[in-house]
Amino acid sequence: MGSLYSDHPTWLHGIPAGVKLAFLALLGTGVFFTHELSVLLGSAAGCVLMFASLGKATARAKPLLMGLVVASVLMGVFHLYMQQPMVGAVSVLRLLCTTLMGIALTLTTRYTDLLGVLEWLLAPLRFLGIQPERLSLQVALMLRFTEHFFIVWHRLDDAHRLRTGKAGGFKILAPLTLHMLIAARRVADTLHVRYRR
Repeated sequence: MGSLYSDHPTWLHGIPAGVKLAFLALLGTGVFFTHELSVLLGSAAGCVLMFASLGKATARAKPLLMGLVVASVLMGVFHLYMQQPMVGAVSVLRLLCTTLMGIALTLTTRYTDLLGVLEWLLAPLRFLGIQPERLSLQVALMLRFTEHFFIVWHRLDDAHRLRTGKAGGFKILAPLTLHMLIAARRVADTLHVRYRR
């Protein structure tokens, strides 16, 4: 599977995964507890500056950023059409904050570090007979497959553009589905062999 993790060192790489996850959780919760446009604008500006400070490490995230721009525009246009400009502005700013922080986390945090944090958080469940390692692995796989989906989508769309000069659109849906099913089967087989031992 491809990964968005960047080996290009940034200041954010040096911050522990647990601290980054905690900050993302607090920010993600905080922006949904306020409707103040000034607070959301300040948060969004801070997130944009933080993301821009990562420099070359953000190159891998261009497809995700394009998706963010498209989603923001569509959301803003929809709320303008519904004559709810304030609701649209608040929604777009919330989306901008949480998405940029999530992408920054993905770019600067290894999956092994995220797994370690998740296992630590889920450790109390061991007393109930639940294995935290398996739960954290399931969450990590969900995140990894979401990331892999966008990477494969981008590659197939690029290939289609090279052949036809046009965006793939729904035409790449079938090969995208096949790629994801094959990747899922390979991971399932690997896990099956691992846990049979």
